[in-house]
Amino acid sequence: MKEKILSMLREIPGKTGFYYKDLITGEEWGLNADRELMAASVIKIPVLTEVFAQLAAGTADKNERFRIRKEDKLPSCGALNYLHEGLEVTLEDLYTLMIILSDNTATNLLIRRFGMEAVNRRMRGLGLKATTLNRLLFDSEAAAKGLENMISAKEIGFLLEQMYRGELVSPAASAEMLSVLKNQRLNGKMPFYLKGKAEIAHKTGEDDGITHDVGIIFAPRPFVVCFCSNETDVPCFERAIQGIAKLLYDMHS
Repeated sequence: MKEKILSMLREIPGKTGFYYKDLITGEEWGLNADRELMAASVIKIPVLTEVFAQLAAGTADKNERFRIRKEDKLPSCGALNYLHEGLEVTLEDLYTLMIILSDNTATNLLIRRFGMEAVNRRMRGLGLKATTLNRLLFDSEAAAKGLENMISAKEIGFLLEQMYRGELVSPAASAEMLSVLKNQRLNGKMPFYLKGKAEIAHKTGEDDGITHDVGIIFAPRPFVVCFCSNETDVPCFERAIQGIAKLLYDMHS
């Protein structure tokens, strides 16, 4: 099965990164798992980690209020962009929307509240080298300077495994982060063939030539799997994600 999956991945055009780990046996393998890739919305997992670290430290409160201004609103993914100006939401609302609807407005509000430096310091403290928050979402000026948010499949897999083991921030924080990820509404990739079969805690990412899906599939033998890509044929890779997720689930059932 391993060779079959790796062969499928090698046929995908562009830059891909793949990481798999059996959370019971510890078996792990991948393809270009350490490759640094543009993160798209997968960078929201490191942001979520920093939010929960500060909640645990008492430097943030779930009930902190934010008023949505016109200038805060960002296009594409999410809900806040479509709701009325002046809407009041909580910190908990923001991190929930950031994950389950990939809300870009919520994400930038959280980045401004907690700071890029804090997120990156947290990632370095965890031993991650590639995963870096370099700019706000939709910051075209920063992007023009070559600043991009970066990840690797293996590093995001590490964060997910830490959550599973109750070791990311704290057991309670890990459990709540997983709960948020399990409520993901963007379910066209890894869950495509698995709806009604397995809980999946995951986060997607999309941009021009970019498609990611990273998460934990709670098969009878749970496993981490991270699919990442840049400069790829998006429909082609997404079909591979759907098929490989099912192959791995069947292998773990």
